[in-house]
Amino acid sequence: MSSDVVDLRDFYRTGLGQIARRMIRNAIRRVWPELHAMRVLGIGYPTPFLATTLAETERTVALMPAALGVLEWSPEGRNLVTLADEGELPFADYSIDRVLLVHALETTDQAGPMLKEIWRVLAGGGRLLVVAPNRRGIWARLDRTPFGSGRPYTMSQLSRLLRDEQFTPVGTDTALFIPPARKRVILRSAAAWERIGKRWFPTFAGVVLVEATKQIYAKPAPARAPRRRLVYAPAPHGL
Repeated sequence: MSSDVVDLRDFYRTGLGQIARRMIRNAIRRVWPELHAMRVLGIGYPTPFLATTLAETERTVALMPAALGVLEWSPEGRNLVTLADEGELPFADYSIDRVLLVHALETTDQAGPMLKEIWRVLAGGGRLLVVAPNRRGIWARLDRTPFGSGRPYTMSQLSRLLRDEQFTPVGTDTALFIPPARKRVILRSAAAWERIGKRWFPTFAGVVLVEATKQIYAKPAPARAPRRRLVYAPAPHGL
């Protein structure tokens, strides 16, 4: 299954997609139980996981990469999503408290530039949370869902990548232990799969989550000439 924004939207409307959304959203809330008055940025296709946080954050914005495409969000009120190059984030330095990266790292060809830009826009005490397909899980081995698209990661690979880009991993979690099948009997037992998997088979989760902070005293990158940041128009209403 490709990672086009329309395919992602359609997947999360299915029964299996709704289960996946709930399990991943629960894991995100375990890592970030409190987002009161914070400025939150989601990159990739984060909207299924940000809808429940809108009431508590100071500001929530979703950014979808140019290669992915963009769809309007949220359904009610003003549009909160934009389209931009993930290697040129249209935000000021130190302006974001939390960055959620989901359906982005595994498919981008700009992993390094994107993480450098996230480092730049994060506030001093800010946190990055990466959700990525688990290389050892069954979801990454089947292309019938978005988690089978792109490059999956193990927990150690993801942590190493973050350290290489001047982040310090501070926490991990796993989610999505239910098999990627659409049979009703499996979907109805999703909660049991999650409990059993987290306790006995954490290595085989569908996704891994790594939370990281920025290394404030890391060696600065060489100075470079400022670049014009490319920002696309917000998604039109009525899509």
